[in-house]
Amino acid sequence: MENSEKTIVVLLACGSFNPVTNMHLRLFELAKDFVKGIISPVGDAYKKKGLMPAHHQVIMAELATKNSKLVEVDTWKNFQKEWIETVKMLRHYQDKLEASDCDQQQNSPTLERQDSSQKRSLEPKTKGAPKVKLLCGADLLESFGVPNFWKSEDITQIMADYGLICITQAGNAAQKFIYESDVLWKHWSNIHVVNEWITNDISSTKIQRALRRGQSIHYLVLDLVQEYIEKHNLYNSEDSSERAILATLQRNTAEAKA
Repeated sequence: MENSEKTIVVLLACGSFNPVTNMHLRLFELAKDFVKGIISPVGDAYKKKGLMPAHHQVIMAELATKNSKLVEVDTWKNFQKEWIETVKMLRHYQDKLEASDCDQQQNSPTLERQDSSQKRSLEPKTKGAPKVKLLCGADLLESFGVPNFWKSEDITQIMADYGLICITQAGNAAQKFIYESDVLWKHWSNIHVVNEWITNDISSTKIQRALRRGQSIHYLVLDLVQEYIEKHNLYNSEDSSERAILATLQRNTAEAKA
């Protein structure tokens, strides 16, 4: 529409990406109508069983997005000494985008006023700085219901201040879960559910299992990622250490008891 405005949205996908798979990239493809995307791998402080060291995660993610015009990798969270909650990451990237937008406005040349007789541009104008939204699969959405996995105030802030794009996956009923959650239902208008009609249940866990068993992962991850995994002999054996408690559960459980 003439003179209409649009808001540029940046999609932030958080997770282990251990390893990054074609399905992770597929999330952005399905949500590409919302424009740019950022992959932000977790750091070592997340304490997840079998989690590869931070530098391996970053390199694999960068290889996977090397030729992408839509997705980029950000390492800010990956090298933090402590685990960073998702809501703090969203705030960090939103502040970064707003600061960048402010700098661009200050450095842009003054535009001369066009003559009223000139034809106005039909391209929608962007409204302010880009907005960050959380990009996730339905499994992450359902994790909001896991006791002590998320702080209730964090869920509320994520939904109220940012919102999310949820890609449905095989076996998930995102709409049903949203309906059954009072917090999610309250912010329904800030949730965008995208249906994946071409079933694809590739997961990092299944990739790890295949590698441990010496099975092929060709066409399940990008060739560059597969080559890196094979070169560094990653995921080839069971993790013999005791199962670590995820930082999010450990911290939130301790705070709940305090």
